Amino acid sequence: MFRVISCLTDQHDWVLVALAAIVCLVSSFAAVNLMQRAKATDGASRLKWLLTAGLATGFGIWATHFIAMLAYDPGVATGYDLNLTVLSLVMAIVVTGAGIALAVTADFKGAQAAGGALVGAGIGCMHYMGMTAMQMPGYISWQMDLVLASIVLGMAFGAVALMVAARAKTWKGIAAATGLLVLAIVSHHFTAMGGVVITPDPARVIGGLMLKPDSMSLAIAVAAMSVLAVCLSAAVQGRRMEAVVAASERTFKILVEGVTDYAIYMLDEHGHVNNWNAGAERIKGFKAAEIVGKHFSCFYPDDTREAGGPATALSIALETGRYEEEGLRLRKGGEPFWAHVIITPVRDENNNLLGFAKITRDVTSRRADHERLVKMSGNLDMALTHMSQGLCVFDKNERLVLSNPRFTEMFNLPADAVYEGSSFRHLIEQGLAARDGSVPDGATVREAYAKHKALLYTAGGGSLVVEASQNTVISMIYRPMPQGGWVATYTDITAQRRDEERIAHMARHDGLTGLPNREHFNTYLNQELDWARRHHLKVAVVAIDLDRFKEINDTRGHAAGDEVLKTLSARMQEMLHEDEFVARFGGDEFSAVKRFEDEAELMDFIGRLNDSLSAMIDLDGYELTPEGSLGVAIFPQDADKRDPLMNNADLALYRAKASHGERFCFYEARMDEAARDRRAIAKDLWEAIKNDEFQVYYQIQKSVMTGETTGYEALLRWIHPTRGFVSPVDFIPVAEECGAILEIGEWVLRNACREAASWDNDAKIAVNLSPVQLGNVNLVQVVHEILIETGLSPKRLELEITESTIIGDKVRALHILRQIKALGVTIAIDDFGTGYSSLDTLNSFPFDKIKIDRSFLMEAEQSPQSLAIIKAILALGKSLNVPVLAEGVETETQLSLLRAEGCDEAQGYLLGRPAPMSGEEIRRAKSA
Repeated sequence: MFRVISCLTDQHDWVLVALAAIVCLVSSFAAVNLMQRAKATDGASRLKWLLTAGLATGFGIWATHFIAMLAYDPGVATGYDLNLTVLSLVMAIVVTGAGIALAVTADFKGAQAAGGALVGAGIGCMHYMGMTAMQMPGYISWQMDLVLASIVLGMAFGAVALMVAARAKTWKGIAAATGLLVLAIVSHHFTAMGGVVITPDPARVIGGLMLKPDSMSLAIAVAAMSVLAVCLSAAVQGRRMEAVVAASERTFKILVEGVTDYAIYMLDEHGHVNNWNAGAERIKGFKAAEIVGKHFSCFYPDDTREAGGPATALSIALETGRYEEEGLRLRKGGEPFWAHVIITPVRDENNNLLGFAKITRDVTSRRADHERLVKMSGNLDMALTHMSQGLCVFDKNERLVLSNPRFTEMFNLPADAVYEGSSFRHLIEQGLAARDGSVPDGATVREAYAKHKALLYTAGGGSLVVEASQNTVISMIYRPMPQGGWVATYTDITAQRRDEERIAHMARHDGLTGLPNREHFNTYLNQELDWARRHHLKVAVVAIDLDRFKEINDTRGHAAGDEVLKTLSARMQEMLHEDEFVARFGGDEFSAVKRFEDEAELMDFIGRLNDSLSAMIDLDGYELTPEGSLGVAIFPQDADKRDPLMNNADLALYRAKASHGERFCFYEARMDEAARDRRAIAKDLWEAIKNDEFQVYYQIQKSVMTGETTGYEALLRWIHPTRGFVSPVDFIPVAEECGAILEIGEWVLRNACREAASWDNDAKIAVNLSPVQLGNVNLVQVVHEILIETGLSPKRLELEITESTIIGDKVRALHILRQIKALGVTIAIDDFGTGYSSLDTLNSFPFDKIKIDRSFLMEAEQSPQSLAIIKAILALGKSLNVPVLAEGVETETQLSLLRAEGCDEAQGYLLGRPAPMSGEEIRRAKSA
């Protein structure tokens, strides 16, 4: 130890020693860092770092040695052999590099210590080879104990230094390893130098490289520091990059493991699972401990696995660099799900296969959404294809975006004329060409284009109706879209237009006959009157009513009546000339219009109307000759406006129907007076009800054989405040027309029943019913309530009806009569024999009494026919077991006739005149 210290203190330049120490420290630090870089890498990258580490460490040790040798003063001039010096450098690089490589790459126990010892050996080899290169006038000898000690120290400290460097994770560990390596170099060098003995020999000539120590040491130091700086910089930069990569890998690992929407994991080269992230656990249900190490084929359904699906996936990934598909996979419990899978091979820098990266995404929901979208799209396509409307969508540039086949079909366009991107103007031009059968000129196209575009300038769009062809009418509706462009819908309204025309025709024409109806008639008449005023012409309105039409309906049925109406309507329609018009108002009521200048024209028109109405009609072999009554009013002499003119024609019609033998009648002013009188009577009737102006008179009915009183007929009388006594013949028809008969009839029925209930005998009370009353739906209820209210027994009430009462709606009338009869009330048929079908009426309902009309009895003495009818009716009553009452008995002869023929009851002035129940005659009759 003393020799080493003495050598260090007496034989060395401390400035150069310090420089050597700096170079040694830097080279040791670089060696440790480069060794760690090599250890952190593999493959070609590791080899590069090992070569760099060997170069830097060897050069640093060599530089330290020679700077320290230059600091050594042996007492004689010295020089260095160039070849041996270079050889020492090579030995330093090779041996120390081998030691570092051994420590980094070997995997046996103690590899780091062995590598460090080899580095120490390299230090010794380099040192003693360098001492051999030293030239001087003398000889060098060695003290072997220090030589051996230097080698042991270098190898020992080198072994420990590399062991610490291999395990160093922090800067403290790196500093410790650096210090130990410095000790290995320094301890070896100065111990070895302490064992050097130089014997001078002036005779020996120095031949070698001769440099001054200060310049030699500075040059070597600068070179060494440069090399070491480069290597150290590379090491530090590499460490930094490693730290960045490590941080990136950690971040990526955190990212991968934290992803929950994707299953991201590695497979080894055989397909076994190496790792597992949170997304994989969520999607597939396996925890990492359950799945790592298992083959990824467990995720496949049995049939796919048996078909070799997993192996095919890896094979395709190896061949193409990527495998991607969507297919069914299984979760932990065997539940299938749709997965999007990507498999890519992972290789190292030498292109060696390390395994496969596998990314799986659960696309079950997306696929379901896609399938719904596909289905919806299919349904939309199907709806567009089969919808009854045409549809087009245009963008803001007036280009077609979408259309359906119905659009092309409706406009009869060629298939190649409608395509995505075609312009709106082009489609208009094609539509015009298809409609007209020729290419339209520019002006026509511009006009049509402007008409269509105008629809888009209004808020919310607009509509347009066009004729696509002679037989097709299209309704177009354009609706602008917020983002520009518009939606166009096209509806074929041809059938609708036909229906509208048909409905319009039906609204203005009679459904049965096809003649114009009242509304159409009114419009036409207004136009004719306006024309006549301007041109000073005349217009005749002819009111028409068929005669005995009800008889035809009753005897031949409603179908026959309809056929008559159609035949007569067709005849009237055929006979019309210009400026002539005929319409049906309903039932058998018609009206005609004739514009004329002289009376001859009008009479010709009336004659042709009469001929049309009176010509024979053949109804399935049954021949009949209908006739009609006509009332004529003329503009402007009879009225200058439509409604008064028509009213006057109706008045003339009433006169014609009332006049036997007259087929037509012209309006006269006095007809209007009669109509006004009827209106006044109607008004007074309503006042009469309020003012209690009516009275009930009673006419006695007696047995023809015994003379006993059998009942009374209630007869209505009206004592008018100014008119005095008003005959029922005059006011009853008016009451039926204005509706007052309902209230009047109920009043008569109530008072008659109340009066009869007060009698002390069982005599019946007979009350007449009008057709209007029988048409009232509440009649049965009214009769029932009055019976309950008055306390009259139903069997004592007898309601009389005429054949005309039930002729209007026979089925309905008979139904009501049956309900009344069910109450216990008796029903008598009045004026029997005067109707159109008396026997048919009698056969339709089980009447309780037949009343012979007074006209037959009054003519019986002079008319054999009347007498025969009386006898026939009496015989009919006996055969039906229905009692018969004869009206109008005024003489003993008439009464004797009835008694002789076996009549049951009689009524007339001979037996008692109608009078109030308080009258003396009635009292005598009651007591008789």
